[in-house]
Parts: sequence; C-alpha cells; structure tokens
Amino acid sequence: MVGASNANNNGTRPFKVLGLQQIAIGGLSKDRLRALWVDMLGLEVSSNFISERENVDEDIAAIGHGAFKVEVDLMQPLDANKKPFVAEPPLNHIGLWIDDLPRAVEWLTAQGVRFAPGGIRKGAAGYDITFLHPKANEQFPIAGEGVLIELVQAPAEVIVALTR
Repeated sequence: MVGASNANNNGTRPFKVLGLQQIAIGGLSKDRLRALWVDMLGLEVSSNFISERENVDEDIAAIGHGAFKVEVDLMQPLDANKKPFVAEPPLNHIGLWIDDLPRAVEWLTAQGVRFAPGGIRKGAAGYDITFLHPKANEQFPIAGEGVLIELVQAPAEVIVALTR
C-alpha cells in the first residue's frame, strides 16, 4: 500500500487537488505574527475566528484574489498549555482545494491514508474541511510525514477557475 504510486496515475482517483487554499502559521502571540505579515508584508486581515474546541484565536489574511486567493491564517492558542498546540510547529498546516471532498475522504481512507479525528466539518472560512493526520500508524500507513494537511471543499467558482 505505501508507495503505491500507480494508484495516482491510472485514472482511478475520484477527485482532484486544485491548488493551495491556505497556509496556517502559529505563534504564542498574534501580535508578533501580525508585525511581519500585516505591518511589514502588507497583508490585510479580513476576519477573525475563535474556537475553544480547536484552542485557537486566528486572524485570516490573504494573498491574491478570487479563485487564486490563498489564505494566510495567523494563529495563537487560547491556552498555550492546552491541546491542540496551534503554535507548534510554527508552520501549523497547509490547506488544499479539493473538488469533491467526500469522495476524496472515502477514497483516501480506502488507500490507507490516516485522517485526524473530527471528520468533515465547517472550517474557519465556512468551507467543509477535514485534516490528514501528520503521523501514520499501523492501521493507516500513509500520512503527512509530520505535516498537518487540511483538505478544503472548493466552491464552484474555484473549481471552474482552477480546472481550465
């Protein structure tokens, strides 16, 4: 199962990764993150998301526009001593646009890909999301190899723009 690259090239994958949807950067203080990303690099914060369940206070900024917009989520923990530790590692996760999230989850699970607990749910930006676990285990031998990967259901306009 691990390294079965033929499954990637034989046309059986029932979904497409369309592009990068977000990068999420964690730190103990959003003020320090904003000093770089907003004050120095010029990104604009469009919204804020707070979740006690996910232990996060997150400012959502972006690079680009429309279907080519990539979110840059600046995250700090609500409680630095509580899991999940959104400030560790500092590059917390990347998000990928997916054209058919439910089919992707079903197929990837059948291929032995490990998902983080929580299933498909609404994310901070309002899209359906789920996460690939950063670490494999015996039952699911394929994972993010240390990287948390968010799969994000692309809205229709992103699917159209990125599949041209």
